[in-house]
Amino acid sequence: MKVRTSRPGALISVGLAATLLTGCGAQNDIWQFDAKESLVVGMSDDILATDPAAGYDPGSWLLFNNVFQSLLSFPPGSSTPVPEAADECGFSDDSKTYTCTLREGLKFSNGHNLTSKDVKHSFDRAIRINDPAGPAPLLSTIASIETPDVRTVVFRLKVPDATFPSKIASGAGSIVDHEIYPADRLLKGDKAVGSGPYELDSIDKSKADFSVYSGYQGNAEVKNSGVTLRLFRGNQQALKSALEKGDVDIAYRGLTAKAIAALDTSPAAEKDGIEVVQGNSAEVQHLVFNVADPVVGKIAVRKAIAHLVDRYALVSKVYESTATPLYSIVPVGITGHGTSFFDTYGDSPRPKLAKKILEDAGITDKVKLTLWSTPSRYGPATDDELRTIAEQLNRSGLFEARMKSVPFDEYEKNIAKGKYGIYVKGWVPDYPDPDNFTQPFFGKGNVLANNFENGEISRIIPRTSSMTDRAKTRQEFMKLQDIVADQLPLLPLWQGKQYAVAHEDVRGLQNCLDNSTVFRFWELSTAS
Repeated sequence: MKVRTSRPGALISVGLAATLLTGCGAQNDIWQFDAKESLVVGMSDDILATDPAAGYDPGSWLLFNNVFQSLLSFPPGSSTPVPEAADECGFSDDSKTYTCTLREGLKFSNGHNLTSKDVKHSFDRAIRINDPAGPAPLLSTIASIETPDVRTVVFRLKVPDATFPSKIASGAGSIVDHEIYPADRLLKGDKAVGSGPYELDSIDKSKADFSVYSGYQGNAEVKNSGVTLRLFRGNQQALKSALEKGDVDIAYRGLTAKAIAALDTSPAAEKDGIEVVQGNSAEVQHLVFNVADPVVGKIAVRKAIAHLVDRYALVSKVYESTATPLYSIVPVGITGHGTSFFDTYGDSPRPKLAKKILEDAGITDKVKLTLWSTPSRYGPATDDELRTIAEQLNRSGLFEARMKSVPFDEYEKNIAKGKYGIYVKGWVPDYPDPDNFTQPFFGKGNVLANNFENGEISRIIPRTSSMTDRAKTRQEFMKLQDIVADQLPLLPLWQGKQYAVAHEDVRGLQNCLDNSTVFRFWELSTAS
């Protein structure tokens, strides 16, 4: 079974202050592109790793998705993985065995053959190395891997895991050369040897150069001659200036909401042919409550807060409408999305109801709160966001709230120690499945560290993970969200939108911005 993917992903153009333009033209437009042209992409993220066993950050996964192959991949606009390095894959044994057959004749960019031995080596080393910043947690259901022949890989799973195909279609499934990558440690230096559409020619702190790998065999149809990725390392103004000067063709990840809105309405940007492109995103942000905290551990306090937070004002004031209000643990566009928080707490502040809930719990004095923030991880607007929420709570006359911001390392350490009552957590999915928006938050060793446990949720998560028909999980995930809305270990705030800002001759961005979060270099081109 050979798979060729050319279906365009979803592209939605909506207003910030005015209607956003689509730099790639309408979805059904037909254009001529120049495959001989290379492009320059700028982003403010760093690339923290070139070895797939170590990277778990957006910059590193961007590199992995373009340099390495996985057994499966996500077509543009789709949340269902299809064979990539594999010719076919399938479950047996009640979703406890997953078998893949590789394409014939696969080779790494160094000329070495890619066989089942390399696939097994790639997963075994990621699990064995278990780097703190690596993808090993996504591979935790693997019990053993067998390679009966050079093209066949058999994964034996500890428990039924219907999400396994999506997990290995992500950067966590990157296949490396067993002759190059050590089995028990990370590869030294910045070399990356894969079998994906691109080769990494060079990388330093300011840029990474990628050329097209001529021996690639897979679904991608490369539309350019290479990509230079310029790294602005958090300097968003420098990224914006480089775009305006024409030093970069595309600005991806890093422009602030205000910068995007300004560029969209700027006569100078329009004159210079700079256009804003919007795509789908499953990025979410939640307000997290430590249920063991002496103040917000009281359910009445949490419910009063839920009745007072004005999401529409928040995304409008702070995020310039580059995000949308979220009333669900599972975001829009993912199976299992619901409206549990909207149904329970409404979409506008209810101060009278909040006051009654507190009074019924015997709380008559103003509730003193500190909302903890860390913009170094979740973006420069995070402090403004938490400050705005504090203002909303204080306007009710029921709270005396303030925002306090700390560096990320300190933030994480104090959350782990239980020192914070309320804090923010953002989440960019590893794969577009409801499991990835629930298991990391409510499963064993979850990322929230908020002391919340629920027996029914602990049964729902493994039960849904065994259901190969993901559409049939919807009711279970709706039930889970009803429980969370009632007990309030967290409060969903917003769902992001993906943006790229590009010069008007750039094509293909509509296939790079979707819920899979895969930025596909090969889809980019310039008009001929």
